[in-house]
Amino acid sequence: MIGFGRFIQSLCVCLLTFDIQLFGLSAGANPEVEQHLEMGKKLLAAGQLADALSHYHAAVEGDPDNYMTYFKRATVYLALGKSRSALPDLEKVVKLRPDFTAARIQRGSVLLKQGKYQDAREDFATVLRNNPNSEEAAMYIHKIDELPDSISLAYRLYEENNYQDAIEVLGQIVEVCPWDPSFHEIRSECYEAQGDLFKAASDLRQSTKLRADNTKGYYKLSKLHYEMGEADESLNQIRECLKLDPDHKQCFPHYKKVKKLVKLMTSAQELTNEENYDECIKKAEQMEKTESEVFHYVLKAASHKCKCYSRGGHFVQAIKQCTKILEMDPDNLEALIDRAEAHIINENYDEAINDYQTASNIDGENRRIKEGLNKANKLLKQSKKRDYYKILGVKRNASKKQILKAYRKLAVKWHPDKFTDEEKAAAQKKFIDIAAAKEVLTDPEKRRQFDQGEDPLDPEEQNRGGGNPFQHGFNPFGSGGSFKFHFN
Repeated sequence: MIGFGRFIQSLCVCLLTFDIQLFGLSAGANPEVEQHLEMGKKLLAAGQLADALSHYHAAVEGDPDNYMTYFKRATVYLALGKSRSALPDLEKVVKLRPDFTAARIQRGSVLLKQGKYQDAREDFATVLRNNPNSEEAAMYIHKIDELPDSISLAYRLYEENNYQDAIEVLGQIVEVCPWDPSFHEIRSECYEAQGDLFKAASDLRQSTKLRADNTKGYYKLSKLHYEMGEADESLNQIRECLKLDPDHKQCFPHYKKVKKLVKLMTSAQELTNEENYDECIKKAEQMEKTESEVFHYVLKAASHKCKCYSRGGHFVQAIKQCTKILEMDPDNLEALIDRAEAHIINENYDEAINDYQTASNIDGENRRIKEGLNKANKLLKQSKKRDYYKILGVKRNASKKQILKAYRKLAVKWHPDKFTDEEKAAAQKKFIDIAAAKEVLTDPEKRRQFDQGEDPLDPEEQNRGGGNPFQHGFNPFGSGGSFKFHFN
């Protein structure tokens, strides 16, 4: 579209330069006007259309009876895409100089693009009467004579719900009359009926630009973006409606709803980033109350709950919410990953591996999936060995305070001095495990290693050799072998 616009702009400049050379009139009677025309021509050649236009404004004011100043300004308007402003100037040119063929062809072209094809035909017919050999005028008349049947066919196909054929016919009409909003609007309805909301919105956006004070168009465009899950853009379009009518009966209630939803979605995401998961869940629940029917927002709210429940350690609710998402959208990567992480917290490693493998089949290059699958496999292997969380009887997301509390309780219970000689060996082994669990889970780096599926006290995994779990500074009995009880 940008390249096409530049092409049209360059074409208008070339035509304008040609017409200036062919029809230019001396403005010697008014040196100031002549100076404005000369500056306008130079700026036009440099592609500075807006600056050129200001000089043509001054030229028209200085010499309001010079038809060429109006024609030049009209052509610049067209190059800027301002056909509504160009048309009055072309009308003035034809009034001042009825036999000016270039102006009639230009005016007819503008009228045809605006969908006023009967008025356009009169201009082209006048050109042919004055110049029967005008191929351009004859070509336009041929296009115009085919339009009525095409328009009738398009509306009939639309009424018969034959949307695809109607779209094809309307496409041909829009090529001839691109500035007529009615054809964009009916094609938008056809696209919407087919479920292609993106193309429906594209046509409707053209309509809002072409039809003045189009509150109905802005409202419908906002609704389309809303249905597509584009709440931010929906909010932008509904604001355009309210600029035209602040109390619009449809636009204002919709604006309040969309604004609230956008605010809730933004807050939920910010709270997720801040790791404030409980508040994130509350915002997601408010989202569900605000919009409980449109798929994209129901899915978005569930996604926030899935992620925040999972990262907040509420694995039961997380699995429930993530499963809800996957029932609606089976290939949702985030839901698969979040549910896998919740399964890990719940120590269901097989289930976590299944989710990661499903996610990997969708996106095998995803780093988060690769790392998660590797972690789940390590934890599954680790679970068949010594599990420090199980030894202390705490969950994987337990805080340091909870870990120390569990350790103190078990340390008192399994204190070796409380047992007889026959039971002391078993109690001592149990106490060693308890102390090892406390050693790992209260040290951030060792706990991180363990959570990644590696035992920092396992000599084989640490490539240390020897098999002594008390090397590298860990020994609950001290250097001399006698037991010392420390709770800090």
